[in-house]
Amino acid sequence: MNTSKVNPASTAHSHHYLSETKGKESKVLIVFFITLVTMFAEIGVGTWSGSMALLADGWHMGTHAAAFAITMFVYAYARKHSHNSLFSFGTGKVNYLGGFASAVALLIVALLMIVESLHRLWSPESIAFDEALVVAFIGLGVNVISVFVLHDEHHHHADEHHEHHEHHEHHEHHEHHEHHEHHHHADEHHEHHEHHEHSHHGHEHKDHNLSAAYFHVLADTLTSVLAILALFAGRYFGWLWMDALMGIVGAVIISKWALGLIKQTSTVLLDKTQAPASVAALKHIIEQDPDIKVEDLHLWTLSEGHNAAILSICSHSGQYHNRREHYQKLLAHHLPKVSHITVEMN
Repeated sequence: MNTSKVNPASTAHSHHYLSETKGKESKVLIVFFITLVTMFAEIGVGTWSGSMALLADGWHMGTHAAAFAITMFVYAYARKHSHNSLFSFGTGKVNYLGGFASAVALLIVALLMIVESLHRLWSPESIAFDEALVVAFIGLGVNVISVFVLHDEHHHHADEHHEHHEHHEHHEHHEHHEHHEHHHHADEHHEHHEHHEHSHHGHEHKDHNLSAAYFHVLADTLTSVLAILALFAGRYFGWLWMDALMGIVGAVIISKWALGLIKQTSTVLLDKTQAPASVAALKHIIEQDPDIKVEDLHLWTLSEGHNAAILSICSHSGQYHNRREHYQKLLAHHLPKVSHITVEMN
């Protein structure tokens, strides 16, 4: 094992992996207040009119308001502590923690909606259709406005990273070479290599916080439509059971979305290996050298668009000096979105 001393100043680096979010936060704040006002209106009128579909839409809108509040808190917290050295790899995972908490809350609300809808299905109650329809259309209008407020920011964010991807593909080789020239320490034992350029793999930096807010209002728009359909069916065809059925349909939609979000966020929170096929292929490439054995190779997510990689290798002959830069380049080239690389040579 190489035990030569390293000057700490030469390896100091930041773990700040966050992009600017203030523009996104302001739009989420607008949608939050619009949603909050509409939520209280729908729940109030739904309770008074006896419409389960309207109540379901109101509570669904309430879960979105809570999700928007979490989104804003996450942005603020991550930004406040982004340069705090006590967070070993920055605060990027706060986004995923907020999404996970929001998804669990959605599941609980969906369960309550199903229970109440089943009760209404077996014991129908009278509904003030005209009043309920007015508020339901107001709710739909609010949702459409919210979609347009977040739509531009959501797609602008995606377009920005598409352009960023094209720029880096054009300059990829030169940037990788230049970066490694400045960070190469042949006699180091444990180097933390900050690779702020991106590999040739996918470069999409999807902001799950923003996407969650955007798809929340899309889902709410759908449930508003379901509520209106149920009210029309009850008003003109006497199908009171349709109101409860649409409440169940809305709950199923919420549950499906929540389970998908839980799956997405939990894999990151638990440091699940990203791109396992790429990791396995890289291990095979490295071990083509009969003198080298890979003891550990891990790739996990730090934040949106940023992964960390650690490679621990053993040289049977002990002749491994001057190879560190070679392995750093291999990791940066073969693994997606690597922003932090650690190479250990034993």
